[in-house]
Amino acid sequence: MARNGGGDATNWDEEGYRSSILLDRELRSRTVFRTAFAPSPNPNPETLAVASSDGSIAAYAISSCIAASHQSVHSRKKRGQELRSEFPFAEPRCIIQGHKGPAYDLKFYGNGDESLLLSCGDDGHVRGWKWMDVLNMKPPVAKKGGQLDPVLDFTNPQHEGPWGALSPIPESNAIAINEQEGSVFSAAGDSCAYCWDVETGKREVVFKGHSDYLHSIVARKSSNQIITGSEDGTARIWDCRSGKCTRILYPEKGYKLKEPSWVSSLAIDASESWLVCGTGRGLSVWSLLSCECIFSIDNRSPTQDLVFDDNQILAAGSEPLLTRFSINGTLLSQNQCAPQSVFSVCIHPSRVTAVGGYGGLVDVISQFGSHLCTFCCKGMNGDE
Repeated sequence: MARNGGGDATNWDEEGYRSSILLDRELRSRTVFRTAFAPSPNPNPETLAVASSDGSIAAYAISSCIAASHQSVHSRKKRGQELRSEFPFAEPRCIIQGHKGPAYDLKFYGNGDESLLLSCGDDGHVRGWKWMDVLNMKPPVAKKGGQLDPVLDFTNPQHEGPWGALSPIPESNAIAINEQEGSVFSAAGDSCAYCWDVETGKREVVFKGHSDYLHSIVARKSSNQIITGSEDGTARIWDCRSGKCTRILYPEKGYKLKEPSWVSSLAIDASESWLVCGTGRGLSVWSLLSCECIFSIDNRSPTQDLVFDDNQILAAGSEPLLTRFSINGTLLSQNQCAPQSVFSVCIHPSRVTAVGGYGGLVDVISQFGSHLCTFCCKGMNGDE
């Protein structure tokens, strides 16, 4: 391919061309695994935190994202090669390298100036930063990502094999918090869940009983319990004091299947009376008072994230759709989303919703179902 007219390849930049192809490929495959609205006294959402597949943790001002989203086509040049994205890149307020490998989950612990931003990732770490320190980073955005040491750093244990050989550190795929008890819980790739004490940094309880990889975890604070979802096809309820499993749920028990698909996502309502389980084939709602399945829905695509909105359920998965169900399973609405596959759904108290997923895309949807903005997240390299 010639860069200049007449087939003159004298000034052909092979290295630049290769770099542009690699960057374009990385942009297309980048995934937002988790979004969360930051705590604020403002009744309207101000800041959205994003965990991505390049290990970055970034914060975006909603107002700036709405302004950036008004651009119909965003184009940029990288070493002489023009790349195009259907959606604009939003400039983050700040961005840090949270993990080596993908960052899978993030949560806020506490409120106000003392709140912590917690994240977990493929490197097996659960890390925490003071939220105000993240927002006040100097400089706020760096080309290679800001360097900010975490104030918390929990590492999953390695397992000892024959002749003292140590296993790799198992990844952390999801976290849950119980502020009343001062605890952080992690769901790990070694089939175990772990409880960490925020004050001491010590691992307090190991929840062992699943036979396969853990994907999801939620805390039932009123009963001092956690609930985990696994690739073994079960959701388990655990007592946090003893570390014992008190109940096993089978979300796909009613299906005539040779093997159940894994429990990929869990959500618990504000009253902590209802649990919804997402699987590779659909979702099911359970009463936590009776531990009985109230209803189940067989979707045409895997469910990858769930959240309660009062007595309604928002579900998303491997299609560009955000689906709303009533508590009794009635389909209420469906919204088209920018990501072709959605991995994260979060909702603000104002009922503004954010979804994130494949392509590094985030969609922010108003309480009325209209799209406030859609933007592409920047990576650690700045994408400029």
